[in-house]
Amino acid sequence: MPWMAGLRGKGYPRGPRVENGNRMSTCGCTVPVLTQRDPKKNQLLAALPAAEWKRWELHLELVELPLGKVLYEPGGKLEYVFFPTTAIISLLYVMENGASAEIAVVGREGLLGISLFMGGQSTPSRAVVQSAGEGMQFPAALIQSEFNSSPPVMHLLLSYTQALITQMAQTAVCNRHHSLDQQLCRWLLMSMDRLSGNELVMTQELIANMLGVRREGVTEAALKLQNAGLIRYSRGHINILDRKGLEARTCECYAVVKKEYDRLLPRGLSN
Repeated sequence: MPWMAGLRGKGYPRGPRVENGNRMSTCGCTVPVLTQRDPKKNQLLAALPAAEWKRWELHLELVELPLGKVLYEPGGKLEYVFFPTTAIISLLYVMENGASAEIAVVGREGLLGISLFMGGQSTPSRAVVQSAGEGMQFPAALIQSEFNSSPPVMHLLLSYTQALITQMAQTAVCNRHHSLDQQLCRWLLMSMDRLSGNELVMTQELIANMLGVRREGVTEAALKLQNAGLIRYSRGHINILDRKGLEARTCECYAVVKKEYDRLLPRGLSN
């Protein structure tokens, strides 16, 4: 394939070979073939035109994303972009004293590592798995090449970047002007948009770290939502009982962000 020959000539890695039904990754590890775990659960990968997908699928590798795994550290060199399929990734800004606050969440609607095609090799944020699952990783050199040479890919990635920037900006406004009760509702709704069910596995301590508040505040806010019949919380499991009720209780920030994702992305945040 001419495209593949061009990449190999530039020193880009070859696509994983297949042995005994498994794909051999560039590090020699066996990875299940793509037909066993559907990479098109990620909405950006599902939106790729056929020609682009034919090139990409040879270099996508399945990765397990366990709860708490750190994918990027501030200032670290980015070697891959990640396309979550069933996991949710939290982007955190970390202060010098170790305190942190979430600035965005990324799930099956998007990708992690926009710095690679926006002109940078690193990111000022930390990326941590918020909800365990799986995703696909794609080499940094290839995403840069695709962004620069394929107009459909450039348009798709820039549209996603605009949506992500909207989420970051709205999160900053929400954290400054809205109550913790409203912030928690927004956070729960955004998380559930990126999952296939109505249950989120997350402790109150982790939620507090994401929102940059004290655990006691999250406990109080969660109890209010539970007493109102909107959620059920037990031993790190949060079940959404009344989504409409959460939407009515949250601030306008959730609707602003969701509207922008639905406007810019092929499938928006639809479940």
